[in-house]
Amino acid sequence: MASIKFLTSQNIYQISEIIKIQNFGNDNESQTLYFCKQWLENQQIFRLFTSGSTGTPKAIDIRRSQMEASAQATIQALNLEKNDTAFICLNTNFIAGKMMLVRALLLEMNILVTDPSSNPLKNFDFTFKFAAFVPLQIQTILEESPEKVEILNQTKAIILGGAEVNLILEKKLQIIKSPVFLTYGMTETVSHIALKRLNGQEKQSFFQILPNVLISQNENECLEIQAPMTNFEKIQTNDRVKILDSKRFEWLGRIDNVINSGGIKIQIEELEQKINLLLVKNNFFHRIMILGKSDEKLGQKLILIIESKVFSQETEISFLALLKKKLNKFEIPKQIFYLEKFAQTSTNKLDRKQVCLDIISKYQDK
Repeated sequence: MASIKFLTSQNIYQISEIIKIQNFGNDNESQTLYFCKQWLENQQIFRLFTSGSTGTPKAIDIRRSQMEASAQATIQALNLEKNDTAFICLNTNFIAGKMMLVRALLLEMNILVTDPSSNPLKNFDFTFKFAAFVPLQIQTILEESPEKVEILNQTKAIILGGAEVNLILEKKLQIIKSPVFLTYGMTETVSHIALKRLNGQEKQSFFQILPNVLISQNENECLEIQAPMTNFEKIQTNDRVKILDSKRFEWLGRIDNVINSGGIKIQIEELEQKINLLLVKNNFFHRIMILGKSDEKLGQKLILIIESKVFSQETEISFLALLKKKLNKFEIPKQIFYLEKFAQTSTNKLDRKQVCLDIISKYQDK
């Protein structure tokens, strides 16, 4: 009989017993159990909230049938099976955590739950077959607890979502033998609708859509999605993509992350990827961010923000020389700023708006 175990409290519940629980608190354990009870009671509509990483969080009503379709597509794509164990270290108040529960409940998997943290494996020794992390979590595990790779190697699949995976982290993922996938999706699509393999010989440069998902583009090259998980409604995204065929696409970046500098349009994410590649090849291991800053002459000028203490003058000169040698003149940042820590949202996505505010606060006169 399938069970759910909470690693923080060591409480164990048989899935069949959850429906009898009457009182729930506000902690992660209680909220997780409350959702499980709603699901077991065959609730048909669930109210969720978007993460707010690209705008004001908004409420969305999701049908049970949409969640079932999403879960079944992932189960099929990753060959998950009954009695596998799912490890959940995401906030179950948001879609990513809730959908981990739905997949496990539908398939009668055993469930291990721990409170969200940057290193959810730090104090535990256990095995599981399926897990979802945000990139920050897997990066912290690999840096702080490299011995836990043996646990990761025993999984059928690991999925990463909620934020971009930079080249520095992607390189580190190669020590994991089990397949690691980057997901593409959002609350409106009821978690992910596509997967991209990040490691091993089957590593991919494109997203592969899940079964029964239809994709198209609008006039701005932004992805459109229609699927059972969207209740067959067409979802218009703000993500620029290159569609390779009916089953595959490359993600280029968000349409609202395009900088117009002197009439030249620059996609922020594409330029960040280029710079990250240069960093990795030249042993600069720092996260970076590109932003546009108002400029009387150019309209917007490129600025580069490095997650680090301020470089020495010699290091910065060397770094700029590298960029000038490898990038075209329109891609070279006009200024470099430094932050010791990039702000992140409650779901561990990089918070570009807050980083911008932090830069303004730190460098008011520049």
